[in-house]
Amino acid sequence: MNKVLHVLVYVFLALAGAALFFELEMNAKRSELTDRNRMQEDYIVKIARTVEKGDPAKDASFEIKKDNSPVEAKLVDSPDMQNVLDEYNGSLEQANLETYNWDGQSERKQLRTVYVLDFDGKPVMDGNEPLKRGKGTEDDLLNQLFEASKTQQSRLNTTRAALTDLRGKLESVVGELNKVKPQARQALVDSAEKDEKIKKVEAEKTDLQNQVVKVKSQIDELNGEITSLKDEVATAKDETEAAKEETAKAQKLIDQLKKLLQESIQAKGAESASAGVAVNSLPAGDKGKIIEADNENMFAIVQFSEEAMKELKGNDLSQSLPAIELGVKRVGFKGPAGEFVGRLRLRQEVKGKPYVVCDILGAWEQSKLAAGDILFAD
Repeated sequence: MNKVLHVLVYVFLALAGAALFFELEMNAKRSELTDRNRMQEDYIVKIARTVEKGDPAKDASFEIKKDNSPVEAKLVDSPDMQNVLDEYNGSLEQANLETYNWDGQSERKQLRTVYVLDFDGKPVMDGNEPLKRGKGTEDDLLNQLFEASKTQQSRLNTTRAALTDLRGKLESVVGELNKVKPQARQALVDSAEKDEKIKKVEAEKTDLQNQVVKVKSQIDELNGEITSLKDEVATAKDETEAAKEETAKAQKLIDQLKKLLQESIQAKGAESASAGVAVNSLPAGDKGKIIEADNENMFAIVQFSEEAMKELKGNDLSQSLPAIELGVKRVGFKGPAGEFVGRLRLRQEVKGKPYVVCDILGAWEQSKLAAGDILFAD
């Protein structure tokens, strides 16, 4: 009997040891399950905060009008405009929508509730097993999160499709822009060239304006000179009239002398021919000037100075006129012999006046004699 008792005692001790071992193992597993459940609960709360609770407003829309009129060399007051976002879902851009917040005590308690509970807090049985799906259970919250995630994923796929469509429109707009840009660059180049030409024209215009100012100044000066010249012309006209009167008087005198010469030649032709031999010479110097020269008939009328007449005819002018030869010069004349232009031989005096008719000696001619030439003795 004692042996049997000892065996039972050892069996109970073994069972007690095994029970203690399993208890320790179960406590370890229970702690692990508790930590796992807490971690899963925390992450479900965090994930719920990233899932949008409601849908965005469906009436959101945007408008970006694009000019569809062609680029031509003309101005368009009312171009054809098209809204490139006509089919764009503007609700996809709504941000900061409300998300699930399960960080409250009631939500966390529901996350820990696996079964549907009745008013007494006991699980509602579905046949032989507790009911796991229904209001107030973890499954209810997870189903809400799952449905919201599907909706958000669908909205994300819609957004991706809208972005693809928008990218296609953007490529089309960029393609058109790339076509227009070379034209715009050429227009800018043309505009720059035109600006450069305008600058050159402006510079030339400024130069021309400066030249106009200078020309106007010169015109004013010329007008002043013209006025002065007009005054001088008026004065010259007066002087010319006076000179004409003097010339008329001289011409009258010359005509008289020519008449006297012709009479003298007819009356004393032989005597004049014999008087052609020089009999005297005069002291060197200027003696008079020619007042009329007839180069065709080879004679000239000379006006002698009073002193020269005395040298020719004596102090009392009683002697006869000698047939001497005198030289003729012209001031400023540049010939082979300098100012010398020819020689004269005295022929006939005019009674009572200092005029003498002289023959022009052609052999000595350097130039045609003219009024104003000077007679000189050498």
